[in-house]
Amino acid sequence: MEIEQKQAQVIEHFVKQASSLQGSSLVGLIVQVTSHSSLFAFSEILAVPSVLELQGTDYAVYIDLLRLFAHGTWSDYKSNASLLPPLTPDQITKLKQLTVLSLAEINKVLSYDQLLEQLDLSNVRELEDFLINECMYAGIVKGKLDHLRRSFEVQFAAGRDLRPGQLGNIIQTLDDWLNTTDNVLLTIEEKIKWADKKCALNTIHQKQKAVKDKVEEVKKSLFNRGGRDFQALDDVLFGETAGLMDYEEDRTRTKRRRSPIY
Repeated sequence: MEIEQKQAQVIEHFVKQASSLQGSSLVGLIVQVTSHSSLFAFSEILAVPSVLELQGTDYAVYIDLLRLFAHGTWSDYKSNASLLPPLTPDQITKLKQLTVLSLAEINKVLSYDQLLEQLDLSNVRELEDFLINECMYAGIVKGKLDHLRRSFEVQFAAGRDLRPGQLGNIIQTLDDWLNTTDNVLLTIEEKIKWADKKCALNTIHQKQKAVKDKVEEVKKSLFNRGGRDFQALDDVLFGETAGLMDYEEDRTRTKRRRSPIY
């Protein structure tokens, strides 16, 4: 999608910059990265060697901040605010956007009450404005606001960086899905075979019924004629040629019974 293509270009730009910087010079870059309006994935930047080297230095809190933006939420920041640098307004907006994406991974219908609590917003009007202006217009989510039911129905949400260990869970989920699909296919094949067999038996039954109905029709016809006109049975079952064959046979038998002429 367009947002993913644009984000890929931004990531490439920041990765190149981060690769050429070290130490304190990375602090400003990390602030830019976590404030950028088109960036919602940070794992590639986290993997840059010079960024990883911040661990254990006086600037380690900034790599912790970058990890928070990669995997955490606004609630996570509030719980660890004393251990992290203060956030700018743009960073706060970004982290709340990421929080919506995390919630959308779990549920496709998000209640207003949950969103108000998780985003630290005071009223529904403020929440709906945030969802429209900062999320839907930004292209990171698509959905329907239901003011009456006080909920947001998510139709699409951009993906976040995978958390450590999450890839294994995804692979297991896909394996389970494949196994379920195989079982469903086997069941469908068995149902198809059963349906084919049932159709064949039904066809035979219909043919047998047709023959039986015709026999009954002939019986009724003979009964109505007093049971004497058996020629009708031949006409109905075998057609007009049957009567002709009987006629020829009668002629032959008559000739055989003639007395010799002296």
